[in-house]
Parts: sequence; C-alpha cells; structure tokens
Amino acid sequence: MEIPARVRIVEVGPRDGLQNEKQVVPTETKVELIERLADAGLAAIEATSFVSPKWVPQMGDNAEVMARIRRRAGVAYPVLTPNLKGFEAALAAGAEEVAVFGAASESFSQKNINCSIAESLERFRPVTEAAQAAGVRVRGYVSCVLGCPYEGPIAPAQVAAVAATLADMGCYEVSLGDTIGVGTPRATQRMLEAVTRRVPVERLAGHYHDTYGMAAANIYASLELGVAVFDASVGGLGGCPYAAGASGNVATEDVVWLMNGLGIETGVELERLVDTAAWISRALGREPASRVARALLAKRAAAA
Repeated sequence: MEIPARVRIVEVGPRDGLQNEKQVVPTETKVELIERLADAGLAAIEATSFVSPKWVPQMGDNAEVMARIRRRAGVAYPVLTPNLKGFEAALAAGAEEVAVFGAASESFSQKNINCSIAESLERFRPVTEAAQAAGVRVRGYVSCVLGCPYEGPIAPAQVAAVAATLADMGCYEVSLGDTIGVGTPRATQRMLEAVTRRVPVERLAGHYHDTYGMAAANIYASLELGVAVFDASVGGLGGCPYAAGASGNVATEDVVWLMNGLGIETGVELERLVDTAAWISRALGREPASRVARALLAKRAAAA
C-alpha cells in the first residue's frame, strides 16, 4: 500500500499529557498551551476532559478552559467524555467533538473503570446517541491494543472487535492506543491487519507510546498500511503510569520530524512546535521529553 501523502496529527498534550501531572497546572497555562499549538498549525487539539474532578482533579477546570480558548476556523477541540453526564457538561461548555475511551483488555477495563469491556461499550451508547442527536462528532479510543500491564500481549482479533463496535456505534474515527508502549512494528502491523478487516483504514488512527523507544517505528509501520492519523503530545507530555520513569505519549515534534523526512505534509511548523515544547516544559519545571526538541534547542544554543 502507498504511504499517505498527508498525515493529520491529533495533539493530545493539553488533556492526555497534563492529566497525570502531580502539580496543578493553572488554567491560563492550559489555555495558552492550546493557543500556541494552534499557532504552530495543529488542526486537532484535545482540549480537556469532562470526568469527575474526584478522579482527575487536573481537569476540574474543564468548562473554564473551553470558555477561554479562542476557537479558530479549521481547528477541532475534542474533549473526553466517559459517560452521558460528562457529555452533557461538555455540550453545555460548547464542545463540538467528544471522545469515548474503551479497552481491548478485560483486566485493564476492570481495573481502570471497574467494568467489563462489554459493559463499558454499553455505557458509551447513550453518549454516541446523544452526540448524534446534537450534531456532535464522536471519536473512539481503544487502549492496550498491543499489550496490557496485567495480561501481557492482546489478541489482534480482540482489538478488532472493540474497534468495530465503536465504529458501528457512530465513532467517525477509532484511535488505537499502545498504552504501555510495548509494541513493535510487526506486532503493530498484525494488529492493524486484523482491525482493517473490520474497520476501514481511513477511520483509524495510531496512538503510540514511546516507553521502549518504538513509537516512531510503529508509526512508520502504520503508514505502510495506510494509516494517516496519529495522536501525539507536545514535548512528550504524559508519562506512562504503568512503567516507572518511562516516557509515555510519543512527542509531536518527533512525529513531525519523521513526517518531514518522509516528505509527508502535516501543516505543522516544527520550529514553533519546538518553542511550545520548550515553553510548556519550563512551566512544568523540566526538559522536553522529545529527542527532536532537545536536539534542535541544543543546536540553537550552540549557534547563539
């Protein structure tokens, strides 16, 4: 299959990247991060999550974030909504796109949201129905598509079944997440081969973690099978909670560098993205996790 000429990057830093930060990130910092990412050319920026502040205190300012961001034509600001209550709050806050989050691992589903995969999918059905009635787009996430911290490897057919259910419910796109970053290129392709027998590749996205340094390789393996949408987090925000000290989300800068090298269009300005990675990392009191950001910032410093 021919590698796509253009790739859409879904920036997940403001939500997935920040949600596990131990320090409370000020609302103004979150809003500025979203603005800077839009300035850099990101056309899909996951803004926040409408979950209970009891479970994710970092996202307790969700409505305020949505009220304060400057909506731009051509930029989507999806938000996570785990249930109907969350969807209703998101709708009231002006959300035009929401996301639901399932798992391909029974153990992970039970430990993460205290229910089976089947039960979790049934919880999403009222959300997708309400979203369709309100004209709101729904994106689906599937976690643990290449491995689970409790079960180990996950059968590709199981991933395909969950992805197909989400697509049948009305999710316009299904993002396949290697939550613990254990995937390798061949395993990634085996998983995608199974999923694409149930869901068209045009409705799939890759969400790869870089725990073992395989994210870029897995993205390339996905490109070879026609996947043209990838989730990424500026500065590599969002560590992997199941592997102490490990990196989590693949850095957006690393993905853009890869695409630039392949001649694939993203619409993202790498230099502005690196500036944003440096800015948010400073705000959090650390260096960017992105290899590309660190290399380009060091190159700039040496030339100064």
